[in-house]
Amino acid sequence: MKRLLLIPLLITSQCTWAQTPESSLRPMERSGGTGVQSVQVAPSGAISQPARDIGDDEVRERGGLFKSLRPLFRSGKDEKVGRAERKLRAKGAVCGDLSIQGETVGAVDGRIDACGIENAVRVRSVSGIALSQSALMDCTTASALKKWVEGSAKPALSKTGGGLKGLRVAAHYICRTRNNQAGGKVSEHGKGRAIDISGFQLANGSEISVLQGWSAGGTSKVMRRMHGGACGPFGTVLGPDADRYHQDHFHFDTARYRAGTYCQ
Repeated sequence: MKRLLLIPLLITSQCTWAQTPESSLRPMERSGGTGVQSVQVAPSGAISQPARDIGDDEVRERGGLFKSLRPLFRSGKDEKVGRAERKLRAKGAVCGDLSIQGETVGAVDGRIDACGIENAVRVRSVSGIALSQSALMDCTTASALKKWVEGSAKPALSKTGGGLKGLRVAAHYICRTRNNQAGGKVSEHGKGRAIDISGFQLANGSEISVLQGWSAGGTSKVMRRMHGGACGPFGTVLGPDADRYHQDHFHFDTARYRAGTYCQ
């Protein structure tokens, strides 16, 4: 009989002992004014740390999420291009081309709405050929000038006076109408897309002007070769045969027409 009485006591003791720390983590119900809440009790020996909210000031100090992610969005190619551009500028290059020397100007506002240049550069030399005055233009026009100098002007004068040394610039950026005619459309000069060349300086110190060289026996062929070579790099090419306004210079601009290059 005594043995039978010990069995319930043993069972009760084992059930109490079977409770583990894991079972104490079960949510407990608490009645409150807003309903039932679940509370999780930390296991024995755990260190409890108070919750900490990050304020707006600290978020600003840290720079926010995108500050830490910024390097992930930066392209290695972009960084390399940026370094290359800075090196070129340090050497006097503009338009990302070492053969076009000058300085970056930026936006140029004209006297009227139709004038101005969004990203202007002031060019002083192209492919080693000096300009008589620094010329203000956009990079499209500067690149076209370089292409013409290398592909036409230099080769045409390679056997004359020791070769080409400089270009006589008659006009570059200026806010005016075409041929300075009242009521006319704004010239490409007023948009930074044009340059006028009136003469060619040679290595031996001499100079050939468009006015005199166009019809002269010894230079006529060379002049026409340079004039024709500009058709393509530039959208508009005008010379002494175009009209009375261009008898003493070549007009080059990068305007494009539906019919293609206008060359006269």
